[in-house]
Amino acid sequence: MNINWMILFPGAFMAAFVDAIAGGGGIISIPAFIMSGFPMHYALGTNKFGMSTGTFISTWRFYKNGKVDFDFLKYLIPCSLIGSVLGVLLVLRLDAEFLKPMIMVLLIVVGIYSFFSKSQGLVNEYEKIDRQGIFKGMLFALCLGFYDGFFGPGTGSFIIFGLVKLFKFDYVSASGNSKVLNLTSNFAALVTFAINGKIAYLWAIPTALIMMLGGYLGSGIAIKGGAKFIKPVFVTMALIAAIKMLIESF
Repeated sequence: MNINWMILFPGAFMAAFVDAIAGGGGIISIPAFIMSGFPMHYALGTNKFGMSTGTFISTWRFYKNGKVDFDFLKYLIPCSLIGSVLGVLLVLRLDAEFLKPMIMVLLIVVGIYSFFSKSQGLVNEYEKIDRQGIFKGMLFALCLGFYDGFFGPGTGSFIIFGLVKLFKFDYVSASGNSKVLNLTSNFAALVTFAINGKIAYLWAIPTALIMMLGGYLGSGIAIKGGAKFIKPVFVTMALIAAIKMLIESF
């Protein structure tokens, strides 16, 4: 493959940087891979390799700063993994394109609702999870894991919104916890692409290093900037994802 690294590397860095803050990095990285010369399946597989490493680094940094709650996540992680495996198995048999109109509308609703909700997500009001919350969280993780494996765009935005809306996390904690769930669901897709030989490792490894740097810097800015910084970035990425899908539909 004749790859244009001058497009790939800056795009990969920006994707990981933004994804660490508010999710939605795939909106930047996948077009960067395609524009730099990757065939579609190799673009998706190699991107998943790089984004997984960037997400791992940002997850670690959120965790080190006390923004990841494993007492909460231990119930959700297995469901996210199972959901993602089921989603990948289904997408290998079906066309995921029919989901685009519904997801586009949902992203617009999420973005607009978050924009006009002045106080939501700015203060961490999460309390210890109870039995009802465990069930709600497991179902939430199963559905979002399935969606990530089956289709993917906007997964990070949906996870952050769900954690803010359903469990009263602030945007910083929601971003940290969303990285763990996103990393879990990404794992199934990454393994699937690897088994099917759709990862260009010659480019995946240097791209992964660049995405690790982007994830590290982005998560640091998110932690220091706080919820008031993350919220506008989150709203912007949700609406950009919706607009991108609308353009692709036409």
